[in-house]
Amino acid sequence: MSMLSNVAAVIVTFNRSAKLSRVLDALAQQTVRPDTIYVIDNASTDDTEAVVRSKDIPEIRYVRLPKNIGGAGGFHEGMKVAYQNGADYLWISDDDAYPEPDALERLLHGIRDFEAHYQWRPSFACSRVEWIDGTICEMNIPAPVWDWPRFQSRETLYSLVVSCSFVSVLIPRWAVEMHGLPIADYFIWFDDAEYTRRIARSYPGIFVPDSRVTHDTPENKGVNFALVTEKSVWKFEYGARNETSFRRREQGLPGVAQFVYGVRAQMRAGGVPKHLQRRIWKAIWRGWRFRPEIMKL
Repeated sequence: MSMLSNVAAVIVTFNRSAKLSRVLDALAQQTVRPDTIYVIDNASTDDTEAVVRSKDIPEIRYVRLPKNIGGAGGFHEGMKVAYQNGADYLWISDDDAYPEPDALERLLHGIRDFEAHYQWRPSFACSRVEWIDGTICEMNIPAPVWDWPRFQSRETLYSLVVSCSFVSVLIPRWAVEMHGLPIADYFIWFDDAEYTRRIARSYPGIFVPDSRVTHDTPENKGVNFALVTEKSVWKFEYGARNETSFRRREQGLPGVAQFVYGVRAQMRAGGVPKHLQRRIWKAIWRGWRFRPEIMKL
């Protein structure tokens, strides 16, 4: 590592060995390489372990979990071990997201350049995430703050954001120390939005558009309850439960009511079958009572 900081990449994976192989190759080709690459394996049943161990990449540390605890649990465990082993920055991403060779270098430059210019410490820096055809990836668009262009100029293109996905986000050690880890009990969906919003209480994050990543998903669609199907409803149930829990904690009944109104409108617009709608409503009710632990370090 040539920039006088210890950077740990954290990749959570489950049964996607071919895509994970491409991710690891992309990490090894970074112009500024991570000091450590933690591969957190959620008890995969394919050849993930063999693929990881076949790589001639000395920075890799393979961690196999005893059972699948979801993306949220995997990022929780990976960030915890990276923090405990002294990482100054944690670079978080998925097992199907391929960074451009300078993606990490540009994130590091962005967060340090912003601090030097404006004397504020961004709580995270996130990349531009593109789909396989080069268009913006709908599910990975950061949420801006109200004054998002405050620091934009011809020299600096940073936008202030309040949340982003866990697809190429760089988190400084101080933010983890101050705000703790992602909520493991979320299992999947909304863990990244909750976490980045939580650490952004200190100061918003920055969107770094010249740090680019390709997200190799089957379709380029955002998270919209109009898209609930028999195949995807289980993920939407987690999302509904987790966001309801977050909104009750942060916004109380008005925030939950606003969320419920939006979910209802989306499902009606999408013609979601009644029996699937009922599953979402039950998940929202579970979320009202859901009080997951936030682990501090």
